[in-house]
Amino acid sequence: MNAIPFMKWRWLAVALSAIAMLAAIASLSLRQLNWGLDFTGGTLVEVEYSDSADLSAIRATLDQEGYVGAVVVSFGTDRDVLVRLADGYSDQQGALMVDKLRAATDMSIELRRIEFVGPQVGAELRDDGGIAMLTALGLVMLYVAFRFQIKFALGAVIALAHDVVFTLGFFSLTGLEFDLTVLAALLAVVGYSLNDTIVVSDRIRENLRKVRRADPSEVIDISLTETLGRTLVTSLTTLLVLAALALFGGEMIFGFAVALLVGVAVGTYSSIYVAATTLL
Repeated sequence: MNAIPFMKWRWLAVALSAIAMLAAIASLSLRQLNWGLDFTGGTLVEVEYSDSADLSAIRATLDQEGYVGAVVVSFGTDRDVLVRLADGYSDQQGALMVDKLRAATDMSIELRRIEFVGPQVGAELRDDGGIAMLTALGLVMLYVAFRFQIKFALGAVIALAHDVVFTLGFFSLTGLEFDLTVLAALLAVVGYSLNDTIVVSDRIRENLRKVRRADPSEVIDISLTETLGRTLVTSLTTLLVLAALALFGGEMIFGFAVALLVGVAVGTYSSIYVAATTLL
């Protein structure tokens, strides 16, 4: 089997990755993330209408009643509605909002739940989430260094950091809401990308022992070519499932599915070019 010359294009890949990382970091510095209710604090109100709910009419009613920054989305069926109120609205104000919605329509409205997240709790969640991410990267580096060598570990961690920063930059640039489900997706991206990188690293280590006289870049090309079929099949099947979740899963898991879509796609790329190029 002829090896695909992946490393021939590594400098082009490095340039593209550098541009993407600079854009992501710049966006995170200037625009930051659109933090969700879990991190900023606020009130979450879930209601069920007796018939199909008109989200535009609900938003207009809330704007007229002075609920600034209210986010109205479908939740499950077209009769289930989720309203997110920014920090400053209490549970009592959430219940009062439901009464005003009832007064503005002929349909009956059932209050399902009201949840309040204080800003202090939101800040703690944000800090703990960041610590969890850094801890995961640190443990990954220790595992790969113990399982392979420190040079493999550096490549793996740089690839994982590349995937996380790219995904965060995507959410910053698009303005999509960043909540706990997206944070969970980022941790899942770390696991998925690491699995792919481990498979590639294991094959590179085997070939370094078997093909001793070959140039290191040639050994890496051979290893990447041998694992390419497995990588593409795994990635494509995963992306198909995530695309279905993003399209048909509803508003509540949309951010989770999009984060995984972006993370899996860029993770496949980074296993080939970022981790392998760093190792080389």
